[in-house]
Amino acid sequence: MITVGMNYHVIEGKQQDFEDKFAGVIDALNAADGHDSSTLWKDTADGASYLITSEWSDQEAFTAFIQSDSFRAVTNWGKEQILSGRPQHKIYKS
Repeated sequence: MITVGMNYHVIEGKQQDFEDKFAGVIDALNAADGHDSSTLWKDTADGASYLITSEWSDQEAFTAFIQSDSFRAVTNWGKEQILSGRPQHKIYKS
């Protein structure tokens, strides 16, 4: 089992768009092989900063998901319209 922390900072005023898109992304995550659960967290000190924690059976399952067309489509949309910087991902192995 691994936990992935995905840190995102969105353009000010785009927070609701990001949150709405995550609601759709969760469907893709739940359909992915090896995915167990994901949660979206919002920084109370910086309302444009988010963390998604995601539980996976193993690193290979997560890697397969982030290389999928559905993930690429979401990230391309985010880079062009929502994110103020490059996302940062960290894998925590248990």
